[in-house]
Amino acid sequence: MSTFKNRKEATERLALGAIFTALVILLQLLGAFIRFGTFSVSLVLAPIIIGAALCGWKLGGWFGFAFGLAVLLSGDAAAFLSINPLGTVVTVLLKGTLCGLAAGLCYKFLENRSVYLAALVSAIAAPVVNTGVFLIGCRLFFFEAIAEWGVSAGAESTVEYMFLFLAGGNFIFELITNIVLVPVIIKILKLVKK
Repeated sequence: MSTFKNRKEATERLALGAIFTALVILLQLLGAFIRFGTFSVSLVLAPIIIGAALCGWKLGGWFGFAFGLAVLLSGDAAAFLSINPLGTVVTVLLKGTLCGLAAGLCYKFLENRSVYLAALVSAIAAPVVNTGVFLIGCRLFFFEAIAEWGVSAGAESTVEYMFLFLAGGNFIFELITNIVLVPVIIKILKLVKK
């Protein structure tokens, strides 16, 4: 009987993994049309977090990786690809993968305490990691170009431009969206699953 249960759980996880992967790719491609300035709004962190909570941290990392691939394929990273292709690929894939892993690990470690707390911390961790790795990548691979962009935009400094113009609006949007939606959706899905 336990072998049947294990197979059923593995099949369920595989099906959910495929659904969340498709959802992440679809939302990234559709989200590429919603723009704040030069960059699009990221709508995919919520399904990455929810998928990581339901399927585990390893698949959370996979969902994040799929997000990174979709960003590269959507042309959303074109401005950076023209400056440093390798730096762009590394930054985009790493930020996506790590935000999915962070969401999944936060959820795993806190789930036994409280599903709501686990979901809330995961909802905060994903955009913090995603934006943090993006900013580190900007500093390591694109700082000179970003300095020029900042001067053109009238920013006081390159760091101000990075935080306020490149990452600020998207980060706030992602954070608020995730904090509001993710805990509620996970709670509902956990209740339905019982």
